[in-house]
This record gives sequence, C-alpha cells and structure tokens, in this order.
Amino acid sequence: MEGFADFLANPLVYLSMPVISAIVGYGTNVVAIYMMFHPLEFVGVYKPILGWQGIIPRRAAKMAGISVDTITEKLIDQKEIFERLDPERIAEELEGPLNNMVEDITNQVMREHQPTLWESLPNVVKNQIYKRINREMPEIVAEIMAELKTNIEQMYDLKDMVITNLTRDKALLNTIFQEVGYAEFKFIARSGIYFGGLFGVVQMIVWLFFQEWWLLPAFGLAVGYATNWLALQMIFNPKEVFRIGPFNIQGLFMKRQEEVAADYGRLVSQEIITPANIIEAVLKGPYSDKVFAMIGRHVQKAIDDQTSIAKPFVTFTVGTQNYIRMKNSAVARIIDNMPDALKHVEAYADDALDLQNTLMTRLQALSPEEFEGMLRPAFEQDEWILIAVGAALGFMVGVFQLVVLFGDEMGITGGGGQAAVMLLQSTGLV
Repeated sequence: MEGFADFLANPLVYLSMPVISAIVGYGTNVVAIYMMFHPLEFVGVYKPILGWQGIIPRRAAKMAGISVDTITEKLIDQKEIFERLDPERIAEELEGPLNNMVEDITNQVMREHQPTLWESLPNVVKNQIYKRINREMPEIVAEIMAELKTNIEQMYDLKDMVITNLTRDKALLNTIFQEVGYAEFKFIARSGIYFGGLFGVVQMIVWLFFQEWWLLPAFGLAVGYATNWLALQMIFNPKEVFRIGPFNIQGLFMKRQEEVAADYGRLVSQEIITPANIIEAVLKGPYSDKVFAMIGRHVQKAIDDQTSIAKPFVTFTVGTQNYIRMKNSAVARIIDNMPDALKHVEAYADDALDLQNTLMTRLQALSPEEFEGMLRPAFEQDEWILIAVGAALGFMVGVFQLVVLFGDEMGITGGGGQAAVMLLQSTGLV
C-alpha cells in the first residue's frame, strides 16, 4: 500500500518513467544507426581505440566484397555482361567518332614524323588515305570486341571493378545499405519508442514495490540493450512466413523482398555496373596492359595492311625505323583517345545490358537465406558494439533519471541519493 500511496502523491514522477524510457529507447537506437554510417573517415585521437568511424565505411573493403559476391555469384557474371554486347553494333556506334579520330591522328603523326612529305601530298591522296582507313575501322573494332569477349576472364575483372568503386566512394556504399534497408532502419528507430515504453511500464510497477537506487540505471541499461537487440531480431526473423491464426509473421526485410530487389537493381545498375564504369575497368583495371596490347596488335596489323601495297615506297621514303616509330606513335595516340571514343557506346550498352531488370528479377528469386545476406552483414560486423552503446547510453540516462526524479526523496546527501550522485560523477556527467 505504501507504494500506491507514493504513486498517488507523485503521479507525474511515476508516469514519466514510461515516457523517459521510450525516449531513451528511441534515442539510443537513432544513435546506433547513425554510428553505423558516420563518420565516413576516422575521427579521434588514436585509431582504432580512441575515436570512431562508421561501421560500414570502416569495413568498406569487406562490405564491398560481400556486395560483389552477391552480384557476381547470384545475379550476373562478367561473361554474361559481354555476351549481351554485339561487336558489330559497337563498331557501328563508334564509326563516327573513330573516323574523326583517325583523320586527326593521321595528320598529327605525319606532321610530327614526316612534315615535308605530308605537306607535299595532294589533298586528294590524303582523302583517299582517310577513306581507306575509315572503311576498315569498323572491322577492326569488331575484331577487337570479339577477342575481348572470347578472352574476357583475362581482360576484365568485374569483382575488382565493383570493389574499387565502392571502396573509393564510401558515401556510395553507405547509400546502398541505407536505401536498401531504409524501412528497416526506420523500424529500428521507432521500435525504441514501443519497446522502451513497454519496459518503462514494467520499470514503473517494479519501482512501486522495490525502490533501490541502482534499479533505474539498471533498467536504463536493459532498455538500451534490449530495444536494439529485439529490433534486429524482428528485421531478419523468421525468414520464412510463419502463420499464427489469421496472421502471417515474417522478418521485415524478408517481407520486402520485391521492393528491395527493385531498389537494389536500380542502384547497382545506375551507380556501380554502369557502361562508363565497365569501360573504365577494361581500360584501367588490373588487366589493362593486356587490353592495350591486344588493341595495339590489331591497329598495327591494320596499318600494315593499309600500307602493304605502298610499303616499299613508304619505307624507302621515310626509312624503316622511322616507319616503325610512326606506326607506334599512331597506336599510342589511338589508345590515348579510346576512352573518349568509347563514351559514344554508353547509351547502346545501357540498353543492351538491361541490368536493372536483370538484377531485380534475379534478386526477387533468391531464397530467404541468400536474400538476408544483402543487408545482414551491415549489422553483423560490429553488432555487439551497437548494442553495447545503446546499453551504455541507457544506463547514463537511468542515472540521470534517478537523480532528477528521486534524488530529493531518497536523500541527496546520504543513502541512495548519495550513491546516485557518486555513480553519476563516475560516468562523467557531473
């Protein structure tokens, strides 16, 4: 009866417990979510102990590796990507820019190595040279594309491209996890209110009958810990639909598989596996030397073929060594201009690859276990840290709650009140 009398004497104090507990639950969950993604770079005194870096950015390489495994092992591989590109259509798309490039490069090389000879040639002869090279260029491009497709494993590394782009742009990595799991992160924050309020009701009832100074800090710790833990469990479990009477129970992330698949397919096709990134990876990736050697071989052969009839005259006029230097110079300039020329195929490649629909359809067909692997790693890596941070914040709020709400009643200069003050001081709050 004494507890009820105290409740009637201080109703606002008691009723504030569920409210404060709900606020604590919400606040600790929001902080935990923020700490997953921010800051992008380490902030602190001594890495990795005295300071913090967001879990996703800190483990960017590993997170990117997990993402690339999902993409390349379950969704699409590099061979399929290049199988969708038609070499003849690529050549057709490149015909205009390559024609202009050939004319410019021919003029540059000849003026650099044989200015007198080149200037003495009539424009009719020059135009015939341009036309002959341009006429053969689509065939050369088609041959290069065909060889690239045949030896794609030695020319292009899809995994390296994805990992390079994601580790280079940590904000993009954050965006992928945030957009794919936006509903789940929203639920984690809001669940803190529901679970925290529920714990607060229990806390209020216990406090009516059992008033020990350590109880409120202990409940704060429990709320901070449990709200994060429970929210994570509800996101991924149960994986399969579980029926209870008229209700279908399933983890929130699993339930959204079709929606997540659409978002993920859009993000990956627009930000990661794009024609521009593929072209860059081919020309600048780990196998770029092989790619340029292949291009150089085809271009040199084409030059020799074009000059086969006049080669004796050419080598006699300009000299064999000078002819080789001119040919190498032309090859080098073509390779240097290749990235700009290839930009003209991006629209066609985007259309032909149709990656957004491919990724979306295949993601929707994944099993629950495979699908879980898209988002779960974001939580698993340092899940215990997030829960521990929530528990620590809840504990400190519980100490503060004890001092503010019950310090006077318990005797601020002795007993539980004094212990509370000492405990608060030990946390550094006062």
